[in-house]
Amino acid sequence: MFRTNPSREFQPETVNIEDLVPQDHLLRKINETIDFSFIAEKCRPLYCQDNGRPCIDPVMLFKMLLIGYLYGIRSERRLIEEIRVNIAYRWFV
Repeated sequence: MFRTNPSREFQPETVNIEDLVPQDHLLRKINETIDFSFIAEKCRPLYCQDNGRPCIDPVMLFKMLLIGYLYGIRSERRLIEEIRVNIAYRWFV
């Protein structure tokens, strides 16, 4: 007998994002190889400490642009959409 459970799609489930990204994924290898903390230190003097709105994390912005370059995503709007739906991209950023 065929049955469906329509309420299953709304049941909460705990998932670890580390388990969803394969160990041999290119972005995982890049993240293990490169320490991106130097970007924050290079950009710190360019921002005012006591005036203005909070900035977007420069490391996160750089990683987003790196994903766009590596995967041939030319539009920044398209890049943001891809990061929303691709777990590996989201994990990296």
